[in-house]
Amino acid sequence: MTLDLDACISNLKSGSLLSEAIIHSLCNSIKSLLISESNVVSISSPVTIVGDVHGQFYDLLEIFRIGGELPNTNYLFLGDYVDRGYHSVEVISLLLCYKLRYPSRITLLRGNHESRTITQVYGFYNECLKKYKSPSVWRSFTDIFDYLTLTVVIDNSLFAVHGGLSPSFSTIDELRVLDRFSEIPHDGPIADIMWSDPDTDKPDFAVSPRGAGFTFGSSIVEHFLARNGMNQIVRAHQLCMEGYQELWDGQLVTVWSAPNYCYRCGNKASILEVNDGRIVLNDDIYQGDDNEEEKEKEENNNQQKLIENTLIHSTSINRISTSINRIRVGSKTKKFDCYFNLFDAAPESFLAPKQEAPQYFL
Repeated sequence: MTLDLDACISNLKSGSLLSEAIIHSLCNSIKSLLISESNVVSISSPVTIVGDVHGQFYDLLEIFRIGGELPNTNYLFLGDYVDRGYHSVEVISLLLCYKLRYPSRITLLRGNHESRTITQVYGFYNECLKKYKSPSVWRSFTDIFDYLTLTVVIDNSLFAVHGGLSPSFSTIDELRVLDRFSEIPHDGPIADIMWSDPDTDKPDFAVSPRGAGFTFGSSIVEHFLARNGMNQIVRAHQLCMEGYQELWDGQLVTVWSAPNYCYRCGNKASILEVNDGRIVLNDDIYQGDDNEEEKEKEENNNQQKLIENTLIHSTSINRISTSINRIRVGSKTKKFDCYFNLFDAAPESFLAPKQEAPQYFL
């Protein structure tokens, strides 16, 4: 089947699903492109970094409106495109269409939710069944997840990853030889890249409360950056109520791009614009409807267009040799602490026996 990618993108942005045949063709067509990418993709700024999206399709459209449409803006997505939100199918369909249409303008990392096991627990599998009446589309998408790249280096100074670091590697070059073309394993460096989190209370590696990956502290980050000649680590994976978090004097930055996560957290979100030596501010303001959750549920079956409740504003942050502009996508919903009641833990079927975390790597 010959794909009209521009028509596919237009149809998705107008609220229509792609047909099952087109999705299978899309996944088959993009496979060779993804295979050709290294485990460590090198890109140059300017680039806009997007954190977890989690099926919030209309927030994704708003991010493109604020950050700039492709191909005029370069994008790096840090993973977790599916699960939790009501429109994971549309999110991953649009991003794959963009990747195939503008391969040099968009890079897609794999997150811990780009997994057969996890998507059967957190919603994507059921969404595919509901919208296509069979698991065939889910199989095509999850097969493609196996080919998504793992990490990115920006301007030879910024290391980008979905989750975090691992005691199984100390240099970026070690990641280049990993075999990523399979389901995310239970443990090891690829699992840790997807699942690990920073911990301000412990300087070294420790066992993660998620049940997969590790927590890592300031000593680990400092050593990793020094050994690899990097200035910063940028990652996603963790809900930040303000949409953005800097740790250890900016050595590690977490970006979260799903506002009002699960339609009830009331959190802000952010995207990062990375430019070498300059800061680009965006003062655009957008305010949507107060009742986006009810309308999302009501209109889920007919895929009508709904712009979710967001509020956009910008601030600037100076870093070592890179300028980062923060665009925060917020929600009017009252905020409350949801770090733990929506904490993504590895399901029991995913877990493997975990040894004690090593104290350090050399």
